[in-house]
Amino acid sequence: MDLIEIWKNRTKEDYTANKKFVAKLAKSKDKKLNALANDLHEEVFEEIDCLDCANCCKIIPPILNETDVKRAAKFLGLKPTVFKERYVRIDEDQDMVINNSPCPFLESDNKCEIYEARPKACREYPHTDNYEFLKHARLHLPNSEHCPAVFHILKRMKDVIS
Repeated sequence: MDLIEIWKNRTKEDYTANKKFVAKLAKSKDKKLNALANDLHEEVFEEIDCLDCANCCKIIPPILNETDVKRAAKFLGLKPTVFKERYVRIDEDQDMVINNSPCPFLESDNKCEIYEARPKACREYPHTDNYEFLKHARLHLPNSEHCPAVFHILKRMKDVIS
């Protein structure tokens, strides 16, 4: 069974275990965990192709900043104001986000129409590499519900640490 299928068959017990583990990680200051996560990120992404899933693009509207808006608008040949009118809304946290899920730039083959100009949030997702794993600890539990890679990174990390 491939990693995406294993993720699809995850259980409530997996969620509970991840919740406890992520709470423990959030309190940690051990920088070695960032290196471990970075290694596990590389390992898992050798086994998972995002184009086989694209769940993040289907259900998580990315946060945008003004630079993202300008870059994507330019890529599409639009003025930033037009891009905002067509593709942006303000969410409950007062963040600018893409206005639809699935993302309007997600193509039928799970590729991104604006990949070269995609938002920073998309570029950095799922926040498990670049030695910033602990910095984003609060994101890993919800992301493990949306991203099979995060689920497996946490699983492998538990196996190493526990």
